[in-house]
Amino acid sequence: MDYFDRANNAFMKAYGRFDVTFDHGNGVYLYDTNGKKYLDFYSGIGVNSFGYDYQLYTDAMCQQMHRLMHISNYFNSVETIEAAEAVIKATQLDQVFFTNSGTEATEGALKLARKYYYEKHGKADSEIISLNHSFHGRSTGAVTLTGTPAYQTAFGPLITGVKYGDINDLDSVAKLITPRTAAIILEPVQGEGGIHVCTQEFMKGIRQLCDKHEIVMILDEVQCGMGRTGTIMTYFQYGIMPDIVCLAKGIGAGFPMGAFVANKKIGDALKPGDHGSTYGGNPMAGKACKTVFKILEETQMLDHVQDVSEYLITKLDELVEKYDFIKERRGLGLMLGLEFDHPVKPYIQKALDKGLVLITAGTNVIRMLPPFIIEEKDVDEMISIFTEVIDEINS
Repeated sequence: MDYFDRANNAFMKAYGRFDVTFDHGNGVYLYDTNGKKYLDFYSGIGVNSFGYDYQLYTDAMCQQMHRLMHISNYFNSVETIEAAEAVIKATQLDQVFFTNSGTEATEGALKLARKYYYEKHGKADSEIISLNHSFHGRSTGAVTLTGTPAYQTAFGPLITGVKYGDINDLDSVAKLITPRTAAIILEPVQGEGGIHVCTQEFMKGIRQLCDKHEIVMILDEVQCGMGRTGTIMTYFQYGIMPDIVCLAKGIGAGFPMGAFVANKKIGDALKPGDHGSTYGGNPMAGKACKTVFKILEETQMLDHVQDVSEYLITKLDELVEKYDFIKERRGLGLMLGLEFDHPVKPYIQKALDKGLVLITAGTNVIRMLPPFIIEEKDVDEMISIFTEVIDEINS
């Protein structure tokens, strides 16, 4: 029995897994159990910021494994304190709660916003505004915030009090506000929803609405944060500050980790016993987070992300010009998408067959989330393979 059959027998059928079993990685490449080499423009859904076997990262994690892995949050560890300080410096917010994932970060942000509302109003009847085609996670609270019915239909009843506006349509959000509105949550760049970028006008308009109505502004930067769009946080490109930001993926660069971060006014609403996480912010996670920030700073990697993303964007725009059925290139930094006028799943499979790992974002969008360490030669290799895929499918 091969690995694919063994996986089908062992796992619940929650994932549409490809018939590839990876064995190890090095740099921007993955290798399967047969030794086949794959160029990775997926990075584990934007997690593996430094690719694979990045020595500064792996050495730090190996050392920490021998020192201290877990102690619970009833005690402090140096690693977690230093990680929290690094997150505060990067986000320019005040207080951190570490989680294990982006879903948990969203769930925590939701609870924090509702607790803040409860402290202000003395009642638990708050409403939350999210956006259509958003994605915020898989738990019951997070999936309710996810404005995509396909993720919700089978899992009701969901939590109450959630409404949905439309990205870049400020009026559609404004008309949903009531005296019970506790928070507005949005992604600066919608990932699963198709790599749609919030406009400057929309983002600043949301901030103004939140200020006017004393509403908590929550930004979900789980996928677009931590340098992926060229700045450490995407919201700095808009010249605004959220009240709460959700982080994960790149914050641990491969180690399971997330966080929600708040300004002091909002963060102070959480009291002992209001929220918790057994594993969240353990010393291993703290070391991962601290090391991520150290690498980004010491290598000036965000400058590289900005430079190489410009090259990648140029090459993708050339594909849009060349092929009529590619409608648009969207995104920021190294979070990019190509929208086709037809389903893209066959392109993903054929690319994989040719040694290129890509991912979809909805039915018609190919999403690219390569490691930050890619070079122009890696972009050229990807374009060469992907052009072959396009020509073979459309010949």
